[in-house]
Amino acid sequence: MIHTPRLITAPVWKRLLFAALLTTASVSALLSADSKQPNVLFIAVDDLASALACYGDTVAQTPHIDRLAATGVRFDRAYNQIPLCNPTRASLMTGLRPDTIKVYDLDAHFRDTVPDAVTLSQRFMQSGWFAARVGKIYHYNVPASIGTDGFDDPPSWQRTVNPKGRDKTDEALVFNAEPHRKISAALSWLAAEGTDEEQTDGMITTEAIRIMREKKDEPFFLGVGFFRPHTPYIAPKKYFDLYPLSSMRLPYAPEDDRDDIPTAAFAHNNPVPHYGLDELTCRKALQAYYACVSFVDAQVGRLLDALDDLEIAQNTIVVFWSDHGYHLGEHNGIWQKRTLFEQGSRTPLIIRAPGAAGNGQSSPRIVEFVDIYPTLMDLAQLEGPSNLAGRSLAPLLQDPIREWNGEAITQVLRPADDRLDTLVMGCSIRTKRWRYTEWADGESGIELYDHYSDPLEFNNLALNPDADAQAVIEKLRPRLRAKSSGAIPTSPINPARL
Repeated sequence: MIHTPRLITAPVWKRLLFAALLTTASVSALLSADSKQPNVLFIAVDDLASALACYGDTVAQTPHIDRLAATGVRFDRAYNQIPLCNPTRASLMTGLRPDTIKVYDLDAHFRDTVPDAVTLSQRFMQSGWFAARVGKIYHYNVPASIGTDGFDDPPSWQRTVNPKGRDKTDEALVFNAEPHRKISAALSWLAAEGTDEEQTDGMITTEAIRIMREKKDEPFFLGVGFFRPHTPYIAPKKYFDLYPLSSMRLPYAPEDDRDDIPTAAFAHNNPVPHYGLDELTCRKALQAYYACVSFVDAQVGRLLDALDDLEIAQNTIVVFWSDHGYHLGEHNGIWQKRTLFEQGSRTPLIIRAPGAAGNGQSSPRIVEFVDIYPTLMDLAQLEGPSNLAGRSLAPLLQDPIREWNGEAITQVLRPADDRLDTLVMGCSIRTKRWRYTEWADGESGIELYDHYSDPLEFNNLALNPDADAQAVIEKLRPRLRAKSSGAIPTSPINPARL
């Protein structure tokens, strides 16, 4: 049947225009009907890939995060600014890009460059909210710094709590598949004895619930940062039992997948496929990783239940995020982070704003982590700093599939492959259809992937580009360089801390 387009009459057109304006303008007022300032529950997970059932992972058992997604907006194409713990967290919390704060490694603190930056939680605190952190929001060396303040930012909080569980005291029991590396960087794991509440992440949940109970009658910004599934992969044994080893499979990739990829695109700490480990060991690592994901999922469930039990869920914005993506053997054996492929750049992000019309839906639009700060300013009706790099996602919380024209910039600094004392900057732009990446402004290689036909990025169209691919490159290159200079920092950088 052929449908004839219907003309929109003037009165209907006016109603549609009014509805559109209402959609874009009303999210800020969603939580203000009773003039009560909203709480913010800000949940961070360390090294979490999109290995969640709500993101389409057929292995993951994550009923509680799925429940959050079913009551909020799941962003299917959210991208971090840099796939490494310290710089991505600093960028998110300041709302500024890495090139502005000059944080590319694990050692630099953003206040060395922008000492007067007003962080996300600090802005809430300035406006009368109580701000607290339990666990890892800013960078920690894991597991060495568990139980300490790590690389925290004291102006961001009125209270900090740093639990330390038996995962620390049981470190000697951890199996290390790469004994020449520290367990912090190696594929290493432990199916732990004892209960959830004895593990650091279980203790973090308990302490966070205690703060919510204490502060339920006043507005709070509560950062709750879980350490897993960062290596070593430690979770109570019952979570390992959810994933029989026989069901673990390494990701598919063509045998020649690496042939058209620049050498610089591979993380310098992962020089050979699968670290040279056999398939069985890698499947055990997968099992341990998923066990940690389900363990963290259970802790998220405890937090969500506490919001309901305390009767504050309807006045609490929940933000769930991981600091970056994570590889689990893709591209014939890449593990962990530090890449600009889709698996390293794309990151879980779920936002539940009570009353938002988009709750229960997913958004396919391209968004960035620098968008989180202005989004929360919008939802809480606060004025953020004038130099924020992102834009509010509030309109997408109302209408997750509205026109957006988003694009995301992700970058990473790494040692050159032939000289560890020489640095290479990689910069990537992700649009609705394309990912274009330059290494050292193209001198160390370029990549172009068509996500319409090649979502797993197996075919680098930039290697021998035809006329169409070259036209795309010429279009994306200036847009990439407008937001990321690709310049090597002049301040001292320790390559071992990249």
